[in-house]
Amino acid sequence: MTEAAELPEAPAVAREVFGERFPDAVRYAELLADAGVRRGLIGPREVPRLWERHLLNCAVLSEVIDEGVSVCDVGSGAGLPGIPLALVRPDLNITLLEPLLRRTTFLTEVVELLGLDHVTVVRGRAEEVLGKLPPVHVVTARAVAPLERLAGWGVPLLRPYGEMLALKGDTAEEEVKAASAALSKLGAVSTSVVQVGEGIVDPLSTVVRVEVGESPGGVRFATKKAKAARARRRR
Repeated sequence: MTEAAELPEAPAVAREVFGERFPDAVRYAELLADAGVRRGLIGPREVPRLWERHLLNCAVLSEVIDEGVSVCDVGSGAGLPGIPLALVRPDLNITLLEPLLRRTTFLTEVVELLGLDHVTVVRGRAEEVLGKLPPVHVVTARAVAPLERLAGWGVPLLRPYGEMLALKGDTAEEEVKAASAALSKLGAVSTSVVQVGEGIVDPLSTVVRVEVGESPGGVRFATKKAKAARARRRR
């Protein structure tokens, strides 16, 4: 049996990023390194790089989110980027959307333990909650799916003039090009690749930013696709 990797001490910059919620960030990191690994939410090899690659990498997403807006973290998994974002931004109203029970159970435990009153955990897929949850200003996602597929899930959850922020890696530019037609159909008016976390993470965190306009055409498009998919499953 492989010995569990040890969680390293938090880097000094983490105290600056998380501020008064730094002890809660440490507790969350400990939960990921322990229960998160045991429940299969993260791989044991990720434990030594939890701070730089996961918590800080996600927390810096706050640099491109306006104050006081509503956020839906699609496919939240173990709470990345939703939980780090919640720790640094108490002004946000955050929904962690995740379809798997074992993950939503973990997320609920974390939210209650850390006293994140501005965070709600919802079990379900994006296409299932469409029309049931209020539209949000911002949709976030990390390591969920290629951009074209992710946009089909996330963009319909946005309110007019909202935006989707997807944490991506080196393939961000290529994904934007491959998804351009699908993004247009969904009502995207602007798509860009930005980097955040200067002086905090190295390499910088890469974010694909998809902004939508007033037109509800993308929402109708995604709803039709969701209905067609459900119809096929019933056959």
